[in-house]
Amino acid sequence: MKVLAFEDSFDVQSLLISGGVDITQIEFKQLWNTEDWLNEINLFNPDILLLDHFIPPTKGLEVLQLLNVEVANNGFERPSTIIAMSSSSMANHRMLQFGAEHGILKMKLPELDIWPRTGGHPNVTPL
Repeated sequence: MKVLAFEDSFDVQSLLISGGVDITQIEFKQLWNTEDWLNEINLFNPDILLLDHFIPPTKGLEVLQLLNVEVANNGFERPSTIIAMSSSSMANHRMLQFGAEHGILKMKLPELDIWPRTGGHPNVTPL
Protein backbone atom coordinates (compact mmCIF):
# COMPACT_ATOMS: atom_id res chain seq x y z
CA MET A 1 0.00 0.00 0.00
CA LYS A 2 1.38 3.39 -1.01
CA VAL A 3 0.32 6.41 1.04
CA LEU A 4 1.04 10.06 0.21
CA ALA A 5 0.23 12.65 2.87
CA PHE A 6 0.04 16.40 2.41
CA GLU A 7 0.27 17.61 6.01
CA ASP A 8 2.17 20.61 7.37
CA SER A 9 1.96 20.35 11.14
CA PHE A 10 1.98 16.71 12.30
CA ASP A 11 4.23 13.77 11.54
CA VAL A 12 1.55 11.49 10.08
CA GLN A 13 3.72 8.38 10.09
CA SER A 14 4.36 8.77 13.85
CA LEU A 15 0.65 9.35 14.40
CA LEU A 16 -0.18 6.11 12.58
CA ILE A 17 2.48 4.13 14.45
CA SER A 18 1.30 5.41 17.85
CA GLY A 19 -2.21 4.34 16.87
CA GLY A 20 -1.20 0.72 16.24
CA VAL A 21 -0.87 0.84 12.44
CA ASP A 22 1.68 -1.59 10.96
CA ILE A 23 3.72 0.90 8.97
CA THR A 24 6.02 -1.87 7.66
CA GLN A 25 3.27 -2.76 5.18
CA ILE A 26 3.03 0.83 3.89
CA GLU A 27 5.27 2.74 1.51
CA PHE A 28 4.80 6.17 3.06
CA LYS A 29 5.69 9.68 1.93
CA GLN A 30 4.78 12.96 3.62
CA LEU A 31 5.06 16.38 2.03
CA TRP A 32 4.90 19.44 4.26
CA ASN A 33 3.42 21.74 1.60
CA THR A 34 1.44 21.40 -1.63
CA GLU A 35 3.93 22.95 -4.01
CA ASP A 36 3.91 20.91 -7.21
CA TRP A 37 1.17 18.68 -5.79
CA LEU A 38 0.05 17.28 -9.17
CA ASN A 39 3.56 16.19 -10.11
CA GLU A 40 4.12 14.69 -6.65
CA ILE A 41 0.92 12.63 -6.90
CA ASN A 42 1.81 11.54 -10.41
CA LEU A 43 5.37 10.51 -9.49
CA PHE A 44 4.49 8.64 -6.29
CA ASN A 45 1.22 7.17 -7.62
CA PRO A 46 -0.33 6.55 -4.19
CA ASP A 47 -3.16 4.17 -3.39
CA ILE A 48 -4.18 6.47 -0.55
CA LEU A 49 -3.95 10.26 -0.60
CA LEU A 50 -4.19 12.11 2.73
CA LEU A 51 -5.14 15.78 2.48
CA ASP A 52 -4.98 18.39 5.21
CA HIS A 53 -7.53 21.10 4.48
CA PHE A 54 -5.46 24.08 5.62
CA ILE A 55 -2.01 23.21 4.18
CA PRO A 56 -0.29 25.93 2.14
CA PRO A 57 0.11 27.09 -0.53
CA THR A 58 -2.81 25.16 -2.12
CA LYS A 59 -5.36 24.04 0.46
CA GLY A 60 -6.35 20.39 0.50
CA LEU A 61 -9.85 21.18 -0.72
CA GLU A 62 -8.41 23.00 -3.72
CA VAL A 63 -6.05 20.11 -4.42
CA LEU A 64 -9.04 17.74 -4.39
CA GLN A 65 -11.10 20.00 -6.66
CA LEU A 66 -8.22 20.48 -9.12
CA LEU A 67 -7.42 16.77 -9.03
CA ASN A 68 -11.05 16.04 -9.96
CA VAL A 69 -10.66 18.34 -12.98
CA GLU A 70 -7.41 16.61 -14.03
CA VAL A 71 -9.10 13.20 -13.79
CA ALA A 72 -12.13 14.34 -15.80
CA ASN A 73 -10.33 16.33 -18.49
CA ASN A 74 -6.90 14.76 -18.85
CA GLY A 75 -7.31 11.13 -17.82
CA PHE A 76 -5.12 11.61 -14.75
CA GLU A 77 -5.18 8.51 -12.53
CA ARG A 78 -6.96 9.22 -9.25
CA PRO A 79 -5.75 7.52 -6.07
CA SER A 80 -8.23 4.82 -5.10
CA THR A 81 -8.81 6.37 -1.66
CA ILE A 82 -8.69 10.03 -0.69
CA ILE A 83 -8.90 10.91 3.00
CA ALA A 84 -9.72 14.38 4.27
CA MET A 85 -7.87 14.75 7.56
CA SER A 86 -8.32 18.11 9.14
CA SER A 87 -8.70 19.22 12.73
CA SER A 88 -12.02 20.72 11.61
CA SER A 89 -14.96 18.38 11.01
CA MET A 90 -16.59 21.05 8.81
CA ALA A 91 -13.51 21.11 6.56
CA ASN A 92 -13.58 17.32 6.33
CA HIS A 93 -17.26 17.39 5.46
CA ARG A 94 -16.59 19.86 2.66
CA MET A 95 -13.95 17.57 1.16
CA LEU A 96 -16.38 14.66 1.37
CA GLN A 97 -18.74 16.72 -0.78
CA PHE A 98 -16.01 16.86 -3.43
CA GLY A 99 -15.30 13.14 -3.51
CA ALA A 100 -13.06 12.19 -0.60
CA GLU A 101 -13.89 8.66 0.55
CA HIS A 102 -13.26 9.43 4.22
CA GLY A 103 -13.27 12.55 6.36
CA ILE A 104 -11.78 12.20 9.81
CA LEU A 105 -10.33 14.38 12.51
CA LYS A 106 -6.57 14.27 12.11
CA MET A 107 -5.81 12.69 15.49
CA LYS A 108 -8.32 9.89 14.81
CA LEU A 109 -6.68 8.91 11.51
CA PRO A 110 -5.23 5.64 12.91
CA GLU A 111 -8.78 4.53 13.83
CA LEU A 112 -9.84 4.06 10.20
CA ASP A 113 -10.31 0.38 9.41
CA ILE A 114 -8.27 0.64 6.19
CA TRP A 115 -4.89 0.33 7.94
CA PRO A 116 -2.93 -2.88 8.59
CA ARG A 117 -2.61 -3.44 12.34
CA THR A 118 0.43 -4.35 14.44
CA GLY A 119 -1.60 -6.78 16.54
CA GLY A 120 -0.61 -5.11 19.79
CA HIS A 121 -2.56 -2.56 21.71
CA PRO A 122 -1.77 0.99 20.52
CA ASN A 123 0.40 3.13 22.78
CA VAL A 124 1.49 0.15 24.91
CA THR A 125 5.08 -1.06 24.95
CA PRO A 126 5.49 -4.76 25.85
CA LEU A 127 7.57 -5.49 28.96
